[in-house]
Amino acid sequence: MLAYLIRRLFAAAVMLVVIIMVVFGIFFLVPKWAGVDVATSFVGKQADPAAVEAVRVKLGLDDPIYLQVWEFFKGIFTGRTYAAGGDVTHCAAPCFGYSFRSEQAVWPVLTDRFPVTLGLALGAAVLWLVLGVSAGVLSALKRGTLWDRGAMVVALAGVSLPIYFTGMLALAVFVFGLKWFDGEYVPLDQSFTGWFGGMILPWITLAFLYAAMYARITRATMLEILGEDYIRTARAKGLREGTVIGKHAMRSTMTPILTMLGMDLGALIGGAILTETTFSLPGLGQAVLNGIKNQDLPIILGVTLVTSLAVLIANLLVDVLYAVIDPRVRLS
Repeated sequence: MLAYLIRRLFAAAVMLVVIIMVVFGIFFLVPKWAGVDVATSFVGKQADPAAVEAVRVKLGLDDPIYLQVWEFFKGIFTGRTYAAGGDVTHCAAPCFGYSFRSEQAVWPVLTDRFPVTLGLALGAAVLWLVLGVSAGVLSALKRGTLWDRGAMVVALAGVSLPIYFTGMLALAVFVFGLKWFDGEYVPLDQSFTGWFGGMILPWITLAFLYAAMYARITRATMLEILGEDYIRTARAKGLREGTVIGKHAMRSTMTPILTMLGMDLGALIGGAILTETTFSLPGLGQAVLNGIKNQDLPIILGVTLVTSLAVLIANLLVDVLYAVIDPRVRLS
């Protein structure tokens, strides 16, 4: 198990370096090839030439690309100083860039908004796992019944309806119609009950989409597994149906579910843009949307790296859970 974990950690570290190089190349090298002045993306197209030139010198955009990547990578661990003549700007470690439009480092923006997105993603993940997996298992066990058909119709609706539609519908019904919620986000450090009440609708809206997908994949996987020889053998030995389903069938069913969870949760931690925009949640998704509107390249770059890192960590955890669920994985 330890050797398996070491291999996965080493692979994750290598992948992180590759991700940083690729993302940096997309944001800095590709525009240069296309003839776009990257410096204008940091200060805006309406900025005077002196300001653009100052940013170009500060960021070292005229340096070779490998040197720019090294400076950026080093800044994550040791911080970075941007200097152009007498104008000096220091970005403390971990430095994921500096926004010269808002005159602030990217990392404090990310850490300020990250708890909102993390709370949204984890709360919704708990809901869609419990509801989606339960509905999928029951549908597989009651195949062809009214429950099965009804659950799959609801799942199809959940997959088909976009987040912004179900979110606006939830706001119209439960906030403006029934007035069960006020629709305002309250930071967790101010009031737990206010924070919880403000997150219920976003959780349900986001979980509705993902629970539908998890219900369908769970049902399909469970139906396939119930036809396996080892399930028939377990039943022939006289084991209780609960033991057959819970101990044997569910263990194999969890493999594709964990794969989906790693990708979905990692991507959501990087910013659930539509959900956060619909419910006005000040998370990473809203930050990157504002960055796109304002053409604030450092913010977009920072959120992109956080998203990549979140997906990487989530998949690393999934690899570890694979080894826990299926011991054969440790030998692969």
